[in-house]
Amino acid sequence: MSTNDRPTPGPPGTPATQVVLLGTGTPVADPARSGPATAVVVGDVAYLVDLGPGVVRRAAAAHARGVTALAPERLTRAFVTHLHSDHTAGYADLILTPWTNGRTETLTVYGPAGLRAMTAHLLAAYAADIAVRRVAEPDAHAGVAVNAVEVGPGLAYRDKLVEVTAFPVEHGSWAQAFGYRFQTADRTVVISGDTRPSETLVEHSRGCDVLVHEVYSTAGFQQQPPGWQAYHSAFHTSAAELAELASRIRPGLLVLHHQLFWGTTEDELLAEVRSRYDGPVLCGADLDVI
Repeated sequence: MSTNDRPTPGPPGTPATQVVLLGTGTPVADPARSGPATAVVVGDVAYLVDLGPGVVRRAAAAHARGVTALAPERLTRAFVTHLHSDHTAGYADLILTPWTNGRTETLTVYGPAGLRAMTAHLLAAYAADIAVRRVAEPDAHAGVAVNAVEVGPGLAYRDKLVEVTAFPVEHGSWAQAFGYRFQTADRTVVISGDTRPSETLVEHSRGCDVLVHEVYSTAGFQQQPPGWQAYHSAFHTSAAELAELASRIRPGLLVLHHQLFWGTTEDELLAEVRSRYDGPVLCGADLDVI
């Protein structure tokens, strides 16, 4: 997508778009980095992408810092890139916690095949909890309901604030894994999800304002056992590979996300990318607002 394909800025008063990194972690249990979750916030509406562990409490923390759209009771729209556990372990939290905090609207979640079954199983697992709260709690609204929508490549969602396009990415042996492009009146934001270098991502990201992309340290990768090297090269993107992708995409800002450091520092990971890419780069951290 070229810069000419971006939406034209809206009139004065058009809601501004923010990207809030709620969780930048991986399956590694790093207490400083919650599981992968990102919010695209347009005015007073939040659109979540991925539901890693800690997603609701990170949203509450962002709300406490002034992002009003991320109040837990206002979390009603979400997108899932794929069904790996680190991207979905917070799904039950998103269903239940905002409900007990006063959400009254149905939660709608968009994602790949298998999302409906996962949703049904989670609701079944917590059926006793839901039944007790509905009877015992004075403010047990209808906000525990979930509308799970399985999407394919192409337009996944549209409202007056945003158009969301799902595109397939290559994430090892997963039959379906998506990246998402958010197009608003003032910004184009692309979130890669988990992926190895993907031509579809290049196609949907060219000239975007913000590219949030997963990455692993090239130096750290060299220290991994052969089996893990084979796994990560099939499922994920190295710093060197991401630099080459970014050189073709030329985003306004490249944000490193879901970082596998393997003993390297943030500065060293940034240096790996910057050695092959001359554009603006941020090593994302939880609760960064972009």
